[in-house]
Amino acid sequence: MGFNRFQKLGGICAIILGIIYIVAFIIYGAVLKFPDANAIAIEKLKFLSDNYHILFITNFISYVLFGMLLTVLVVSTHQRIKDHFPNFSQLTSVFGIIWVALVIASGMISNIGLDSVITLGNTEPEKAMSIWSSISIVSEGLGGGNEIVGGIWVLLLSFLGSKKEIFSKPVNIQGFIVGLAGVLTVIPIDIFKEIFGLSQIIWFISMGIFLIRKPFMVEK
Repeated sequence: MGFNRFQKLGGICAIILGIIYIVAFIIYGAVLKFPDANAIAIEKLKFLSDNYHILFITNFISYVLFGMLLTVLVVSTHQRIKDHFPNFSQLTSVFGIIWVALVIASGMISNIGLDSVITLGNTEPEKAMSIWSSISIVSEGLGGGNEIVGGIWVLLLSFLGSKKEIFSKPVNIQGFIVGLAGVLTVIPIDIFKEIFGLSQIIWFISMGIFLIRKPFMVEK
């Protein structure tokens, strides 16, 4: 596949990534009604069992499919910056690939854990929910509760992009906001995760439109 076609493919994937974020926000925030924190184990287990299919599919799309599409975007952005910054482009892309691995691993752990917990819950609901709690902690640690790796990737990409005007100014500015918010998610305050998620939607879509409209690299 030629450079221009791959750039456009990266742009399409970026837009889809933004759409996946929106869908996930809607499903997790509005469609699913999670049990109260004080709910007993049997109530939480019933919620997981009743919503098994939607949880499984949403996890797969939001993490596994997301990670696959993100791989294409990481490679396509690497193509645009590698000639300008041979060493830093590799460093930047390493963070992107690590983010891909963490996100996919998080989704796979959640779905495999979900199936196992529901099966165990038929005989030992208390033990099942205890295991689910541990699975959730691991999954959140890998790709949900802390976005520092993704934040560093976007931050480095935006910094290099602004140096040679590889990306448009709006895309770079949005990237700085996304990256800073991602790094700040190391602080256990929900507002940083919310800022990261919302600004990431805008950045993905803006980056996607840019890659589709301007597949050529502009030499400076």
